Amino acid sequence: MWIKNKVRNFITSIADSAVKNYIISNDREDEKLLSGEMALDIKKILWDSEKFPFIPENWDEYGFKVFSQGNEDGLIQYLINHVEIENKTFVEFGVEDYSECNTKFLLLHNNWAGLCMDGSEDAMKKLRKKKLYWQHTIESKSAFITKENINSLISESGFAGDIGLLSTDIDGVDYWVLDAIDCIKPRILICEFNPIFGSKEKVSVPYRDDFYRTDAHYSNLYWGASLSAFVSLAKKKGFKLVCISSLGNNAFFVREDVKNSVPEVSVEKAFKEVKYRESRDKEGNLTFLSFGQGRKIIGELEVVDTETRKVKKIKDLLFS
Repeated sequence: MWIKNKVRNFITSIADSAVKNYIISNDREDEKLLSGEMALDIKKILWDSEKFPFIPENWDEYGFKVFSQGNEDGLIQYLINHVEIENKTFVEFGVEDYSECNTKFLLLHNNWAGLCMDGSEDAMKKLRKKKLYWQHTIESKSAFITKENINSLISESGFAGDIGLLSTDIDGVDYWVLDAIDCIKPRILICEFNPIFGSKEKVSVPYRDDFYRTDAHYSNLYWGASLSAFVSLAKKKGFKLVCISSLGNNAFFVREDVKNSVPEVSVEKAFKEVKYRESRDKEGNLTFLSFGQGRKIIGELEVVDTETRKVKKIKDLLFS
């Protein structure tokens, strides 16, 4: 076991160094793609070797970043290699101009087809000007997403039924939008949750069809739903939680009726206290508050228990 861990750590460090060195020193898309493909080849030694089988004790070691915010690119690659996927298509919303997102490496490296949506028409126009837009099969749609329009937005773009992956990130009423989706059945589901709500309670911001996080509270901390809320909703839709991204804000699920070799993980084991600090003051400047300090700023604001539909104040939530 000691030798196996040494070899695994050595291979992981090589992969991480390769991708970091290329990405830090290169802004070119093709260079980043190359670095990701190099990292993937090395990581596959860990994933697929008979002598050193993959044991997901620490998912952070097995992901990597190319175009994603954290290590989501690598986690997605692991999952598509261990989950049976027939229809290699994806839907991702909340992508801005598609520079940083969860499906770009999937599009460029694996040649999947997909739909991207964002509320900014300027961002979508920028995406349509990119070389990848004509080199690959990707649709784009500009829309302010609500639970009332999400199914029609997806369906009218030609996506329906069984798809490979769905990634949600609108920094708003994500829980209620996901709850409403019934036109597609992804095999892999990625949900951005708000770590400020902790791991204990199943809560979300109340639904509003015009919810915008900066208008909801100047701190930009009041949005989304807790990890437990998403896990409960995903379970009802037939998914199991399998891992959390390295930044501690993206939850990965696999559909349970699909052939796969990915073990389920509990909320308690998966949840991690995040290190990033994105709070802002009333002028929009970063204030670098910890999540504990941020909870005090938004403590009087209300959230909804997604199971009972009772309203609670954030200051009254259980965090330990």
